Amino acid sequence: MESIFHEKQEGSLCAQHCLNNLLQGEYFSPVELSSIAHQLDEEERMRMAEGGVTSEDYRTFLQQPSGNMDDSGFFSIQVISNALKVWGLELILFNSPEYQRLRIDPINERSFICNYKEHWFTVRKLGKQWFNLNSLLTGPELISDTYLALFLAQLQQEGYSIFVVKGDLPDCEADQLLQMIRVQQMQRPKLIGEELAQLKEQRVQKTDLERVLEANDGSGMLDEDEEDLQRALALSRQEIDMEDEEADLRRAIQLSMQGTSRNISQDIPQTSGTHLTSEELRKRREAYFENSSSSKIHQDHLHIHVKSQPQVQKHLAVNLVRLPNRDAMSEEDMLQAAVTMSLETVRNNFKTEGKK
Repeated sequence: MESIFHEKQEGSLCAQHCLNNLLQGEYFSPVELSSIAHQLDEEERMRMAEGGVTSEDYRTFLQQPSGNMDDSGFFSIQVISNALKVWGLELILFNSPEYQRLRIDPINERSFICNYKEHWFTVRKLGKQWFNLNSLLTGPELISDTYLALFLAQLQQEGYSIFVVKGDLPDCEADQLLQMIRVQQMQRPKLIGEELAQLKEQRVQKTDLERVLEANDGSGMLDEDEEDLQRALALSRQEIDMEDEEADLRRAIQLSMQGTSRNISQDIPQTSGTHLTSEELRKRREAYFENSSSSKIHQDHLHIHVKSQPQVQKHLAVNLVRLPNRDAMSEEDMLQAAVTMSLETVRNNFKTEGKK
């Protein structure tokens, strides 16, 4: 790609860039193209003068600005065509009936000049590959043979006029080199405006980064001691939350036991003796949880805390069965012991989740 001559856009000199990219060298300058434009203006004036220098048409023509150039650097198709005649080259309109009747495949041509409003650019074959040499691009754009026809058709749909360049182009280094090798393009060039916008965005991001670095004494990172402090505070808050939840759970169960002990003794028939069978213990445990709904304290506390921890009821039921010396304990002692074991299990679960 480095061997390909590619002039980038300067002002409105796209006609100059188009010609030089086509011929692959600095063949034309604005001064030379202006000279051609003035020559064309003089030829047109002489033709208008044939009708009489005193005629209204002639006076109107003199008052009009040049149609072949302007102060911005734009040049007409007539200027481009006359400039190419110096090199024995001719322009033919691509979509003209005369050319279309020839049924020539675009890949068999050598180059095209494309125009839309006041912009001109070249599409040329160098070696065995086609390149878009638009001066608005940051570099040459590789065009495959299969994509060339589609590319030209797309330009026509966008309103471009396309001209086929007929004749032998001057030899150039890029054409000779690319006759021997084929190039690959990993990344397509961007429009110059897009590149400038990207560079501007990068500068803004760099400025923002510098401000952050200055705010952090140039380290660009949070202080390690501050990060350790943040982690310690987070763990502390988590442990406090677990302790608060455990304390609320213990108070709710104790209040529930106090509020329902009388209901349990009233609703469940007493058995003779101090020892409870497994069946009696199961019935009392079921009655304990069923009658807990009659206690307002249980509704206010146990429903909120125990119901939010479904595993507590499961732990209570399992731990009541697992209690050692169960037969020698009173009902309240057994429930209290089971609650303690369940809370210990919940505490261990909290600690395990905290470590994760």
